Amino acid sequence: MLLLRRCHSLTRFVSFNTHRYQVAPAVAWCAARLLSSSSEEQRWYRHAHGPRWRHAVAGLLAGTGAVLAYGLHHHQAEQSDSVSVQTVEQTSALPVFTQEEVHSHRTVEDGVWVTYKGGVYDITEFVAMHPGGEKILLAAGGALEPFWALYAVHNSEHVLEILSEYKVGELSAEDQKKQQTVKSSDPYSSDPERHPAMRINSLKPFNAEPPPEILSDSYITPSAIFFKRNHLPVPQVDPESYQLQVEVEGQSEGGLSLSLKDLKTKFQKHTITATLQCAGNRRSEMNKVKQVKGLNWGIAAISNATWSGARLRDVLMAAGYRSNMSQKMRHVQFEGLDKDVTGTTYGASIPLNKALSEEGDVLLAYEMNGEDLPADHGYPVRVIVPGTVGARNVKWLGKIIVSAEESSSHWQQNDYKGFSPGTDWDTVDFKSAPAIQELPIQSAITTPADGTVVDRSSEEVTVKGYAWSGGGREVVRVDVSVDGGKTWQVAQLRNSEKGQEPQPSPPPGRAWAWKLWEVTAPLPPEAQEIEIVCKAVDNSYNMQPDTVPPIWNLRGVLSNAWHRVKVKIREDESEE
Repeated sequence: MLLLRRCHSLTRFVSFNTHRYQVAPAVAWCAARLLSSSSEEQRWYRHAHGPRWRHAVAGLLAGTGAVLAYGLHHHQAEQSDSVSVQTVEQTSALPVFTQEEVHSHRTVEDGVWVTYKGGVYDITEFVAMHPGGEKILLAAGGALEPFWALYAVHNSEHVLEILSEYKVGELSAEDQKKQQTVKSSDPYSSDPERHPAMRINSLKPFNAEPPPEILSDSYITPSAIFFKRNHLPVPQVDPESYQLQVEVEGQSEGGLSLSLKDLKTKFQKHTITATLQCAGNRRSEMNKVKQVKGLNWGIAAISNATWSGARLRDVLMAAGYRSNMSQKMRHVQFEGLDKDVTGTTYGASIPLNKALSEEGDVLLAYEMNGEDLPADHGYPVRVIVPGTVGARNVKWLGKIIVSAEESSSHWQQNDYKGFSPGTDWDTVDFKSAPAIQELPIQSAITTPADGTVVDRSSEEVTVKGYAWSGGGREVVRVDVSVDGGKTWQVAQLRNSEKGQEPQPSPPPGRAWAWKLWEVTAPLPPEAQEIEIVCKAVDNSYNMQPDTVPPIWNLRGVLSNAWHRVKVKIREDESEE
């Protein structure tokens, strides 16, 4: 029946395009598939629609805990594809489609099409059976490879066999070979390729966040979908000629110059797991109260990774800093290699005591998730200041200065500061507020999404999310309500990949990484819509405010009110 429906759809489509496609081979292919459909295949189809199959594979997905790097997967896929595009098109009995035609099939109503290694697949029938739920729709109208690379379970023969049943054509040779053309005069022309799952807030400079439902799948966020916050074009840095300048103001000697090799060989390598969060995370919720200035971030401008590199403390000591130097030295300034059209670089600074603390864990990182830093995340060297707002974690690091003064950068002096809800752009005085360093307690719901519909027959709803607090404060509890905050349940926290042993609690003041959480709650009887709310508590008993208006500010930063999503409940038709 599945094949009949697919073939009917195909022949109907082909009949309108006989000037481009060979109808007979397409129909012949469908007939051949129908004749060759074995009883085993039919049993698989019936079994695949059953709940046991879905639950079993969903468990496999959840238990793998394995994440593949998108770049490596993409490279291997290219190398393994030895048959030329032209040969495929000449020998295939299936019709040829353009990328534009594939892109027009992005919904269940229009049909869900995807491409994989040059093939075109109509997976409309499979959407409801997908163990990962509707996440498969993220690839609708485009390529599967970038999305499959996030989950190791897809890299197996049986998954490819399932996919092969849905093949309806080939992607045109032109679209397979097409590469994005860029203009050399565009300062963003050398920016790296980004994962198509990212939800873009601005292209130039590039700023994007992953879909929330993907964000909470992994304790360690894959580098490809780690949120990206750029202020300027991504610089092209030659690792062989790279030099990091380190200066101490007032020092008679000329400071220190370090190559990438120096950082890797002259200083002990240190690794931490740390969450970075943009100051504007969840700004969209402040925009609903009153419009603010800034990128309209959702809840996913936050991610968690492992970082490796030299301790900033060790480098400052090697550069000649000593504790008996002038007491006026209070800041460490950072300058990036990213520049605007005037040559002005991105800059920021942190307190000196954070930089020098043995427990501060500030790194000059050259690795992310066990590999060289990706271009979007500061290659070859960036600062990681755990527990501190993302804006101070300067990327593409070019210079470090120990100084009596804060950085004079615009982003330190005239941005990333919080103000009263009553302050507007006519009355604001940026000098009157301190620069944001440590961030407040935060949590958000990643699934279900706002507006989700659940069936009454399911009797319960599973809620997932993240929680984190700045300054090394550990999240100790997340409370979740499914009735708008009238009653509460305590969520289960985890600090490792699903299926792995929990990590021991970090030393006090050094809880740099988030915690993922989950709770399953019964659906309130007779309710047609529910409001799900979450709030987190850290080990200093800091808690999130319950509403946005009291914390609203003109830049939309520090948005950490209780997160709320509304879910509709659909009654079982058989009971109506």
